[in-house]
Amino acid sequence: MPETAKLLHLTLEERRERFLASTSGTRPRVTVCAGTGCMANGSMRIYERFREVLAARGIRAAVALESEDGDYQMVETGCQGFCQMGPLVSLRPQGIMYVKVRPADVEEIVDTSIVGGGHVERLLYTLPDTGEPVRDMARIPFYERQHRLMLALCGNIDVHDLDEYVFHGGYFQARRAACEMTDTGICGEILASGLKGRGGGGFPTGRKWELTRVNAADAKYIVCNGDEGDPGAFMDRCVMEGNPHAVIEGMMIAAMGVNATYGYVYVRMEYPLAVKRLKYAIAAAREAGILGGDVFGSGKSFDVEVKEGAGAFVCGEETALMASIEGRRGMPSLKPPYPAEAGLFGKPTVINNVETLATVPIVLRMGAAKYAEMGTADARGTKTFALTGHVANTGLIEVPFGTTLREIVADIGGGVTNDDGTLCGCDFKAVQIGGPSGGCLTREHLDLPLDYVSLQGVGAMVGSGGLVVMNRGTCMVQISRFFMQFTQNESCGKCVVCREGTRQMLAFLDDIIEGRGTLDTLALLEDLARAVKVGSLCGLGKTAPNPVLSSLRYFREEYLAHVVRKRCPAGACTALLTFRIIPEKCRSCSVCARNCPAEAISGKKGVPYTIDPEKCVKCGVCEQKCKFNAVVKG
Repeated sequence: MPETAKLLHLTLEERRERFLASTSGTRPRVTVCAGTGCMANGSMRIYERFREVLAARGIRAAVALESEDGDYQMVETGCQGFCQMGPLVSLRPQGIMYVKVRPADVEEIVDTSIVGGGHVERLLYTLPDTGEPVRDMARIPFYERQHRLMLALCGNIDVHDLDEYVFHGGYFQARRAACEMTDTGICGEILASGLKGRGGGGFPTGRKWELTRVNAADAKYIVCNGDEGDPGAFMDRCVMEGNPHAVIEGMMIAAMGVNATYGYVYVRMEYPLAVKRLKYAIAAAREAGILGGDVFGSGKSFDVEVKEGAGAFVCGEETALMASIEGRRGMPSLKPPYPAEAGLFGKPTVINNVETLATVPIVLRMGAAKYAEMGTADARGTKTFALTGHVANTGLIEVPFGTTLREIVADIGGGVTNDDGTLCGCDFKAVQIGGPSGGCLTREHLDLPLDYVSLQGVGAMVGSGGLVVMNRGTCMVQISRFFMQFTQNESCGKCVVCREGTRQMLAFLDDIIEGRGTLDTLALLEDLARAVKVGSLCGLGKTAPNPVLSSLRYFREEYLAHVVRKRCPAGACTALLTFRIIPEKCRSCSVCARNCPAEAISGKKGVPYTIDPEKCVKCGVCEQKCKFNAVVKG
């Protein structure tokens, strides 16, 4: 490495040695998950309670932000993934993970585990089939069956400690790219790895970089798209919160590959914690001489700033995103020209999402050939998914491409649940993958390998990585309406096809759910969906009909039941419900009649009660109050 790399700053080797020699690298740790989910559930109160109890026991607690010395290191991490079990607390070197911790549990944890050397069994994760408590995080099936590569440090390192990121190999690949590799070499390595964009488009990352590299200009830009807006998706947010330096390093490598000098991280304002930690990480890297002029003594310059967006879903589309950064209204524009030719401020620009950029340092560290061994021929490497819905273990997961839906739902997710969270065996109905731009996967797709080509073949897409699991009690027409309502609200209104088409599709779905739909309604809905898909200007409009088209493809009988028989098979559409009392089960107790707000139930002692369908407002109170299961809906 050139001698000038040292300048006035510590080298990466010196930072690594400093961390290793410090008590930060060697002393025991209390790790508290400080991702948004756990923080919303009180994890920072737990963090402060640990400091109080440790102090009361005469145990000094060190905090990275305060540069304290101490016997124990108190660490705030990003999301550890197992959201269903948060707040999470881990102890090192004991190797214990505690789940669903509350501030009231802290004193017992300190006395039992830190002072006494034992463990609090009631706070350990227990295997659902055997009830066996599990101390070690790695043995919990949720973690054991993943391949946490990009998420390896997320949830494990102190988000405020630059030296710890460097200790784990951070910024070494950025230095290599700046000082040892050529721009063509960097682009070629990324292309050879097979890394594709993780934001939904699946375009080869190396090819995108090369198209930008060959365009000469007096300025080029790197843009990180952190405008994650899909319902049920939180992958990018967790990476920005838990390992922001990986995103910065990925941007630096991209900059060296295309000869860019400036970068923007575009983050929606609904992610205040991600914004805060990114800004802190950027400032720390700049202060360390990693960002700025003469990067690693290479003579090259690169700096980054955070740009907050107002939260418009359409700003996830690259041309709308660039317009927003430039201070204009975030609306899509026609392509070509593509960003590689004329992007931000009219200059060649690379736009990648958070996950893609955070994966780039891993690719260089492993080498393209080794990285390409994971996944499938179509999709190399791993992919993060936000697993939510009717599944036992919700959270952030990472698996190699090619993993089946069955493995994700049954093995990692722990199985399908009822609405109350209890396991319901094999009562799986569908998964919505890719959010409002994606489609449905059904029972027949449980063993389908998840990658770009296989999903496209069944009318779905990887998308950004949202996975919403649904049980048999889910109405697919209502799910379609939910996503259509979202995309209609988020349409920028620039093109008529999207603006009016999504509005009319939503109206058709309302008609079907509320009992006004006919076979003509269904035919018009399908025709309109295909027209919006073809005629819209940007990706939002082109993919908006996907949930409707895929649910029509796999659940047409459910739509037909709504429009022909005026019945919701899932019993979820209130307007199509009918309540009746089974005479053989009715005990004439009058509880249902006394609680009916519409006075629609009549009867007398010794005679089964009846419901007047003309008066019934379908509130369901009678069904809830009946102790004999005599009231049924259908």
